[in-house]
Amino acid sequence: MIKDLRSFTRKGERKNIEFKVGLSPEFHLKEDRKQRLLSQMKYRMEKGNGEAIYLLGVEDNGELLGLTETQLKESIFVLESISYLIGAEVKISALYPINGKKIAHLRILKVQSPEKEHLLVGVAGHVDHGKSTLLGTLTTGNLDDGSGKSRIFLDVQKHEIERGLSADLSFALYGFCNKNVYYMKNPLDKKEKSALMEKCDRLVSFVDTVGHEPWLRTTIRGIVGQKLNYGLLTIAADDGPTHITREHLGIILAMDLPVLVVITKIDLVTPEELKSVYGKIAELLKLVGRIPYQVKAKEEAYLVAKKMNKHLVPVFNVSSVTGEGLDLLNNLFLNIEIPINLEDQKKPFLMYIDKVYSVKGAGTVVSGTIRQGQVQKGDRLLIGPTTYGEFKELTARSIEMHHYKIDYAKTGDVVGISITGVDMDQISRGAILCHPEYKPESIREFEAEITILVHPTTIKSGYESVTHIETIAETTQLEPLDKKYMSAGDKGKVHMRFKYRPYHVKKGQKLILREGRSKGIGIITRTISD
Repeated sequence: MIKDLRSFTRKGERKNIEFKVGLSPEFHLKEDRKQRLLSQMKYRMEKGNGEAIYLLGVEDNGELLGLTETQLKESIFVLESISYLIGAEVKISALYPINGKKIAHLRILKVQSPEKEHLLVGVAGHVDHGKSTLLGTLTTGNLDDGSGKSRIFLDVQKHEIERGLSADLSFALYGFCNKNVYYMKNPLDKKEKSALMEKCDRLVSFVDTVGHEPWLRTTIRGIVGQKLNYGLLTIAADDGPTHITREHLGIILAMDLPVLVVITKIDLVTPEELKSVYGKIAELLKLVGRIPYQVKAKEEAYLVAKKMNKHLVPVFNVSSVTGEGLDLLNNLFLNIEIPINLEDQKKPFLMYIDKVYSVKGAGTVVSGTIRQGQVQKGDRLLIGPTTYGEFKELTARSIEMHHYKIDYAKTGDVVGISITGVDMDQISRGAILCHPEYKPESIREFEAEITILVHPTTIKSGYESVTHIETIAETTQLEPLDKKYMSAGDKGKVHMRFKYRPYHVKKGQKLILREGRSKGIGIITRTISD
């Protein structure tokens, strides 16, 4: 709905906005006129990343004239006939009365394509073990030069590019069309991402986490805060497993995810050295109850894709410089099973917010991975809890997935949702966006069953650590319930309280305790409402 129509039209036609006084089937559907209208519509939709805005009853200079009922029906019929030719549809957004006539605000949208397969993979590994370089090579098909040439598509902040170190989560998009890999020339180009979203029938979203130890908090957020299907752990052949490798593997396993291992930089070592590194990795995996399986041929990649589970860990030898092993990974991601929980799809919409930002023309946008249910453009939703434990009502203004506008999104999709009805400074990471039917609760205290992994001293009542649950990363105060003290290797029930503010958590959610490094893992067993 346009609040001030005169101010809106006074700015003239622009980007994806087109004005039309009126359209006549007898004149505008003649072949030459039809082709001109078709080209115009394609241009406007391209500018709007798949959406064009048409205002009927408006002069090119923005003057408001209006149309009669008959003129309006004829004009809409012409636009429907044109949009049909490019696989789009016309939706009436609003009608505005003027001088006894009407002005129509129409949205032209690409028809929602058939259900796409969507896989979400979290990528972890020690700093300089080739995570971002691997993803840059996979998504573009261009080999690396040995100096991180293909990594540039994932490191987008100035200090990341200068230092060659990722400092925040990045999302890389990868897809298959008719069982062939769809490569992008520039993965940072929004139009290329939109084209991939439109054309591909299988999408793979990679969450590229941070390998540098000081940013462990961000790595945990990437693995815990997204609804991942699989974890991918990179280990450099010239370095082997490190303490960070073990830390990241522990986080993936704590989230109960199937995992695959990619040994990178194999062009830098001899066959004997590579064999030694694989032996160390196999030993590490067996220690945590996993079965390593080295994949050497396409047939094996296909087989493991169909049989992969939480116990079997395929291991790939890859070089982003020579290209060795990349075809095996392509084969795996083409055929790997995508877990689908139909019950989650039927539940009311819920998304934990990972990022909050402002976009010119769209206003406040919140992004994250949908945990359950579906959301449509125009839905009335709730956001919260605030510092005071409240949930505020708002409207989903628009939805984008990798810069591609969509009318609805479902469980497992990584989306950005433009919202109206709440200010940006009222929202923070860790809050939820949900349908009112979800009936969210504001929780300050809860009980959990935890296991202490590593801790140099004993843990007692009042112990404080950062607790990660979904996208929440908040200081909690802990009190053991089964015993007075807990130490490394202990397992037991605890009472936990968010120190500074309430969040929405529920029974069954997994958590990680961190004080510097990961100290413990657990699961919420009971929430305590005020």
